[in-house]
Order: sequence, then C-alpha cells, then structure tokens
Amino acid sequence: MSPSLKPTPRECSVTDALTVLGGRYTLEIARELFYGNRRFVDLVAQLGAPRSVLSNRLSMLCDTGVVERRRYSERPPREEYLLTDSGRDLMPILLALKQWGDRWCRDGEQTVEFTHRCGDQLEVGTVCSACRMPVRFEDLTITGGSHPPTLDVPNN
Repeated sequence: MSPSLKPTPRECSVTDALTVLGGRYTLEIARELFYGNRRFVDLVAQLGAPRSVLSNRLSMLCDTGVVERRRYSERPPREEYLLTDSGRDLMPILLALKQWGDRWCRDGEQTVEFTHRCGDQLEVGTVCSACRMPVRFEDLTITGGSHPPTLDVPNN
C-alpha cells in the first residue's frame, strides 16, 4: 500500500467503547463503585491512582454518562460517585475480565469469588438470548459494518 493511502478506519462499537473506557484506572473505578467505594478518598486509597488522574477519569466518566456525581455534604462540600444505568451495564464486562485475568494472568488463582444467589460460584459465559445455547465465536455470522470481514473464521 502506498504511504499516502491510509485505510479508512473501521466503524466499530468496540473502538467507541474503548475511547470511553480504555484509559488507565477507568474500569478499575467502575469496579470500585460496584464494590461500594463511592467517595473520592476511598477511590484514591483503593486504586493508588494519582489524585489528578483519578479526578480527570471521574470527570470524563461523568461527562459520558457512566457515572453521576452526587453531593452528600454541604459543609464541607463533599461528593460521591454512583454508577448510572450505563455504568451498571459494565458488570458483565468486569466479571468477564476478572475471570479472564484469573485464568490467564494468575494461573487460575482467584483474587475474589462471586457467589450467585443460587449458591453456586459465578462463572461468566455468553449465551444466546433466543435459544439459551452457549455462544462460540465460530457460531456467529458477521454482517454489516463499514468494513465487513472478508476472512472466514477458523473452526477450532
């Protein structure tokens, strides 16, 4: 390809999501909010993030509607951070990343365990909402988009 010709970027929701969520500490902030750490001082303590970075990430998450800021004290003025519906929709992503990290980064050692209300330890999986069967990438057909894939997905 000629150096003057650049490929047109693929329109992709994954890229769009990473623009919002891909920064250092961003998903960790969401994790801590799920765990109930809503105040800035608690987030600093749990994440070890520089205060300026944490402040910038929280502002961005508020601006994009993932988090909302709510005042809990007038004197002195203090605010807490809460996940919006958009932020709560990150739960399956965080659970999947945790499960992947336990398996591939920690040799199967779990950092924390989640138990479902049924009493069993939670293991994240993707199932089709129509037929309730587990979803594997090779079972999918990809259509549409700005640059539809041209390669067949290998069956493994």
